[in-house]
Amino acid sequence: MKTRSWCLIAAAGLAIPVAALAGRGVTPEDYFGFHFISDARIAPDGKQVAYVLTAIDQQKNRRDSSIWLVAVDGRSEPRRLTADGFNSNAPRWSPDGTTLAFLSSRNSDGTGVNGGAPEPPRPQIFLLPMAGGEAHALSRLKNGVSAFQWSPDGKRLVAVGRSGPSDDVAPNAKKSDVRHYKNISYKFNDTGWFDDKRNHLWIVDADTGKDRQLTSGNDWNDADPQWSPDATRIAFVSDRTGHEFDNGFNKDVWVIPAEGGTLTRISDHAFEDTLPRWSPDGKQIFFAGKTARRQFPRLYLADAAGGAPSRLIAENVDLIPEAPKWGPSPNELRFEAETKGQKQVFRVDLTTRKFAPVTSGERAVHGFDVNQKAGIMTYLANTFENMDDLYVSGLDGAGERQLTHVSEKLWPQFDLARVERVPYKSTDGWAIDGFLVKPLGWQPDKQYPMILTIHGGPAGQYGMEWFHEVQVYAAKGWAVFFCNPRGSTGYGEKFERGIVNNWGGMDYQDVMAGVDTVLKQNPWIDRDRLGLTGGSYGGFLTNWILGHTARFKAAVTLRSVSDFISDEGTRDGGYGHEEDFKGILFDDFEQYWDTSPLKYARNVKTPTLILHSDNDYRVPLEQGEQWFRALKHYGVDTELVIFPRENHNLTRTGEPKHLVESLNWQVYWFERFLEGKANAKPPDAP
Repeated sequence: MKTRSWCLIAAAGLAIPVAALAGRGVTPEDYFGFHFISDARIAPDGKQVAYVLTAIDQQKNRRDSSIWLVAVDGRSEPRRLTADGFNSNAPRWSPDGTTLAFLSSRNSDGTGVNGGAPEPPRPQIFLLPMAGGEAHALSRLKNGVSAFQWSPDGKRLVAVGRSGPSDDVAPNAKKSDVRHYKNISYKFNDTGWFDDKRNHLWIVDADTGKDRQLTSGNDWNDADPQWSPDATRIAFVSDRTGHEFDNGFNKDVWVIPAEGGTLTRISDHAFEDTLPRWSPDGKQIFFAGKTARRQFPRLYLADAAGGAPSRLIAENVDLIPEAPKWGPSPNELRFEAETKGQKQVFRVDLTTRKFAPVTSGERAVHGFDVNQKAGIMTYLANTFENMDDLYVSGLDGAGERQLTHVSEKLWPQFDLARVERVPYKSTDGWAIDGFLVKPLGWQPDKQYPMILTIHGGPAGQYGMEWFHEVQVYAAKGWAVFFCNPRGSTGYGEKFERGIVNNWGGMDYQDVMAGVDTVLKQNPWIDRDRLGLTGGSYGGFLTNWILGHTARFKAAVTLRSVSDFISDEGTRDGGYGHEEDFKGILFDDFEQYWDTSPLKYARNVKTPTLILHSDNDYRVPLEQGEQWFRALKHYGVDTELVIFPRENHNLTRTGEPKHLVESLNWQVYWFERFLEGKANAKPPDAP
């Protein structure tokens, strides 16, 4: 997420950074004023870009998304395309550029699907003529549309929707409200308890909206449909083994005729094969594939007709590719990936089998799109000091220009903290990337508290990206340290798999070696006022640290694992840690208990605030409850805060008021125990 790195003010012929003139740091409540840009798509003629802009409606406690248009030449201001009052997203241009399709949840005529009784609005495909006029609903799928793609000839769209046996039950039929399951997977953090519906593909006529279901089945989901260049076939991803809901890990790339018919399997690996993309001539399909469960995806090509072994297209791509696109040239693929605290766009030359970055800089670049005819590439980019904005460059990344300034009304108010890299060696010599943020108003002769924050995953990374929480901490006068211990992505598969049989082992050493490094290098940090926080895996490691050292004076643990034994059987992925612990729970019970922070609760002395969500299915609420009761039992100063209606993603996609309140709870706890403010008031105080 990014805004401008510098706003410039012309004064007496000088360009002065607004940040130098600003007077305050970022607060939790500033979240209500943020604007979030996403899903930018270049028009076929290369002259305009459509994108989604999301703002916070504080009064209604919700996010409102709309679609905007900006000219590539930057000669006109962005303008809103979709109406107020309805969320709109996923803009997709028709091949001729005359129509913009998008998803929106609204029943334009107030009736139900196919003329039935009125139903709650579900996302449907809407079409907006670019020559003028109002958007109108095209699709009318019973359970709505979650994704879609235009056919290359513009006559049809392929849509992803949901269907299941209950769709055929008469509206007035007596139905049970019990939940009945036969598979080991029956819930998911984001969507909740499973019903009998599965994701499948539909073909929708672009003129009439008439739809036809293309795929079906009650034991699998179909996803990521991609039209062939001649609009006769569709590639998609599905686990057709029948074991998707019994810890199956064998997704494949399939091709089906657009008119329906026999499926052809394209990929040929025993684990996940995903992200299919057609070659411009329709003869080959790219995909990302795995030959082992926790392997980094490799890049493969396969014949689109099937029946032939796939082949590796590039050597030594020790990255996790995301959002691939074929082109802009016929012998080139592009993708985005995390790398050493950054995220960049990369290109693979299919002739030389070499890959190289296209973008650069201490930032996160993502959401790219290319238009070979216009010779341009667009992408979103953010830095540590700025949220996402939209940029355009040449296909080689040169000549970059910023097209949007979505937070320009808010950003000049801020004095923003900056980050510096702190590379260091762990206790066994492994190289670790650390990052230090000085408090706002830092003075070398003063002492400041420091907060250690640990990222989730562990497959993830911290780096040079916008991070609201860290800016809030720095604005309160606290230094912040974070790092990428082994288990993090962005540093290769060996580094990421360094967590195997090692949770609470070398990852703990990596983090604490970083703390020791910054304390040694920065005597202005008060080593007697260290705070600690983390969420998910970061919450696990927070809890683990508390049971193994009393160096920290305050801790906030969010959505954290405390007991791997109970977590394994209650979270949304049943028994999913065997690849980390080298064995399933029942075969190595002692290791799971030995790695559980709960075993070491008797050692904890640090005042600890526990934040957890009611509907967290990834790390169930009982994990926070167990930690709370154990710490209370051993006399630790601890409090438990439970957020209703929220899931594991509270601090990213939770209700806006809860997201802000979560930050304020953190501030309250650190003020109380790092600043020594005994009268600090919790956010729920009258």
